[in-house]
Amino acid sequence: MKYSCIDTHTHLNLPAFSEDREVVLERTLAAAVAHINIGTNEKTSQLAVEIADAHEGSWAIIGLHPIQAVPGAADEDEDDTGGTPAPTTGERFNSAFYRTLATSAKVVGIGECGYDYYHTPKDSFAAQEEAFIGQIELANELGLPLMIHTRGPKPGEESPTGRSVYEDVYQTLKQYVKVPGNIHFYAGTLAEAEKFFELGFTVSFTGVITFAKVYEEMVQAIPLTHMHAETDAPYVSPVPYRGQRCEPRYVAEVVKKIAVIKQLPLAEVQEQLLLNAERLYNINLH
Repeated sequence: MKYSCIDTHTHLNLPAFSEDREVVLERTLAAAVAHINIGTNEKTSQLAVEIADAHEGSWAIIGLHPIQAVPGAADEDEDDTGGTPAPTTGERFNSAFYRTLATSAKVVGIGECGYDYYHTPKDSFAAQEEAFIGQIELANELGLPLMIHTRGPKPGEESPTGRSVYEDVYQTLKQYVKVPGNIHFYAGTLAEAEKFFELGFTVSFTGVITFAKVYEEMVQAIPLTHMHAETDAPYVSPVPYRGQRCEPRYVAEVVKKIAVIKQLPLAEVQEQLLLNAERLYNINLH
C-alpha cells in the first residue's frame, strides 16, 4: 500500500503497549502510517522483529540502549506502572545475538545506541562506549544504518567528558563508523547537526516541535532532505494529543508542523520524508 507518513522511531515493543498492541497496530495501518520499532535491549529487540515480521508497514531496528548497558540507570523504557522505575542491572552487547536477529528482512538498522548522561551513573561512560562501539562495528559488518540516542546531563551537571553529548557521539562515530544513520530526537545545535551530515547522518524531530517554539529555528534551517519525523511513542505526544500516550499515527502531526515551519505544501513534505526514509533504511513506501 502507499503510505502517507512513516514514524521512523517508535516503541510499540515496550510495556506501555502490552495490553492493546494489536489495536494500535491496526489504527496505525488504517491511517496509512508505516513505522519502525526500535529495540532497547535483547528482549525488546526480539519483540520489535516479531512485530515487524507479522505486520505490513512495520520494520525493526535492533540494539542496546545506553541506559540498558550499565547497572544502576533509571529504566524508564521498561516501566508501565507510573511509579519509579527499578535500576537496570546492565546488559552486555551480544553481537552474536543481534547478528542472528538481523537475518530477518524486516531489520533495517542497529540501535538505538549512543550516550545518555541523564539517566546513568557518572562513572558509566566506559560501559556505554563499549556498547556503542560494538553496535557501530556490527552495523559496519552488516551494512545497516545506525539509530543514535543522545541525552545530555541534568541541568547544572557536567558530562563525564566535559563535552556535549553530541560532540562525544560525533567523535566516536568519526573514529569507527562506515555506514550512515540517524540522530533521533535531535536537540543539538545547527553546527553539530552539520558535522553529522558530513558523516552521512540525518536528524529526526518528534512531537515536541508542535508545542516547543525553541525547535522552530532548527527545523527551518535544516534541509528537508536531511530530516525525518518520529514520535518516540509512547512518549511526547504532539498537539493535539498532549497528555495522552503517544502512538505512531500521531507522526502525521509532526509532519504537518514541519510543513508549517518550512512554509511548504504538506504533500511535498510528506513525499520528501517518505523518500528520506526509503533512502536511509532501504525500504519501499510507495
